[in-house]
Amino acid sequence: MNARLKNQLSYLFFVLLAILAFYTVFRDNDMRLVAASLKKMKLAYLLAAVVIALVFTMMEGVMIWYLLRTLQGRAGFMDCIRYSFVGFLYSGITPSATGGQPMQLYHMRRDGNDLSAGTVVLMTVALVYKLVLVLMGLAMVLFGFPVLKNNLGNYLRLFYLGMFLNTALVAVLLIVMIFPGFAKWMILSLEKILVRIRILKKSRYRTDQIHQFVQSYQNAVHFLLQNKIQVAVVLLATFVQRCLVFLLPYVVYLGFGLEGADALTILMIQMSVYLAVDMLPLPGAQGITELMYRRAFRDIFTVEYVVPSMCVTRGISFYFLLFFSMAVCTIRHIRFRMHKL
Repeated sequence: MNARLKNQLSYLFFVLLAILAFYTVFRDNDMRLVAASLKKMKLAYLLAAVVIALVFTMMEGVMIWYLLRTLQGRAGFMDCIRYSFVGFLYSGITPSATGGQPMQLYHMRRDGNDLSAGTVVLMTVALVYKLVLVLMGLAMVLFGFPVLKNNLGNYLRLFYLGMFLNTALVAVLLIVMIFPGFAKWMILSLEKILVRIRILKKSRYRTDQIHQFVQSYQNAVHFLLQNKIQVAVVLLATFVQRCLVFLLPYVVYLGFGLEGADALTILMIQMSVYLAVDMLPLPGAQGITELMYRRAFRDIFTVEYVVPSMCVTRGISFYFLLFFSMAVCTIRHIRFRMHKL
């Protein structure tokens, strides 16, 4: 199956899932009342939410630019900003966000960046992102459990699942980085077992990919150890980036003229929703994110505004960014084709 067909199937699956998600979320709502409530959203706050979403996405590009310059001495700033939108687009349309980094790496290589440097940078950004997410979730469990319990209801188990999956992934990545020999043996042993019980077919290509994967993370750990200041900067920037997007519902809350809930409470609730669905094998975690949002923010936004707030928050933080990213990628593709002619 070629790359173009894979992309087309990903888009088709995404659209079908979006239709199903919209039907599931909105089937019990009077859309005229939802539309009437949406009209009460103040334009200034709506624009502020859009700016926050764009800055959130571009901050990844800034981190890529910062790390690439450290590794190879040069990097195009606007190119790196574009890589962040490339990552958002393909993460949004592929299960468990698996398509983002490969496409970012493809664009980096096409622009003349060193392949090994690009790999190390993307792995560092990914590891730091997961680490920050897990640490924030752990802090919320320790210091904000009443907020979780009171607002998530039955979805609290999904939050715990998300915590477990993200923590397990961080642990696996750290094992690969710190103990590459053991990690390689463990992965290859698992592959042999799966081949023996005929779940997988024997493949030299897959074995080579495993070796490359472990080697890439070994390179990443060398970079982390040799560039502690740069990694600390990215760690802090990632924390700010996460807080920024988690505060987006608070901007929407103010935009509807609501009062009573503080920014920290709304940030924690949004973070719990994000962490719960982050590792689910659905493109953009569509459907489950909207359903969980409605339950988690029901008491904050009240029955009148919870669905309209979800439309604005989710519409800007995911669907708007997705189509904006698509436009960025399309423009770049057209320019690249014209340059080749």
